Amino acid sequence: MATAVAEEVISDKPVAEEPPLASVMEKPYDVVKDKPLAPPPHHDAMALTKVPEPAAKKASKGSLDRDIALAKLDGDKKLSYIKAWEENEKCKVENKAQKKLSDVAAWENSKRAALESELKSIEEKVEKKKAEYAEKLKNRVALVHKQAEEKRAMVDCKRGEDMLKAEETAAKFRATGQVPSRGFACFGG
Repeated sequence: MATAVAEEVISDKPVAEEPPLASVMEKPYDVVKDKPLAPPPHHDAMALTKVPEPAAKKASKGSLDRDIALAKLDGDKKLSYIKAWEENEKCKVENKAQKKLSDVAAWENSKRAALESELKSIEEKVEKKKAEYAEKLKNRVALVHKQAEEKRAMVDCKRGEDMLKAEETAAKFRATGQVPSRGFACFGG
């Protein structure tokens, strides 16, 4: 009885006629309304059951509009597949380019690190050689200073000897009363 009331409610409503294209366009996956869905067959029944062949299309205005709408949907579906494929390919290309760019950046970083390491080792070698050369120069300066001190000592010694010799000679001249003849020729003559 409840079903009879529900049927009456449905039948009492005025049926608003929609344009055939609009109804198909809004609900693309629910194309066939009148045909009830059959429950899926069991695996054993699949082998024995034959699939009914589709009935021949009738050439009426409603089916023609439906065919046009289905063709448009099929075209839209193809275009959406093509667009999705294009976006997928572009994404693949972009990812591949990013991977190659990151590979190039990693290669650059590794080469830069190797060159910086080589430069640092060269700088260390140069600093070491510079320190060794500075040490050699300091040793040479110390050697020159030592030799200069020795020469100064020799000059002082020679001067002391010459002063002593001059004093002895002067004392000898005083004792003998002679006048030295060498080096003083302009004085006494």
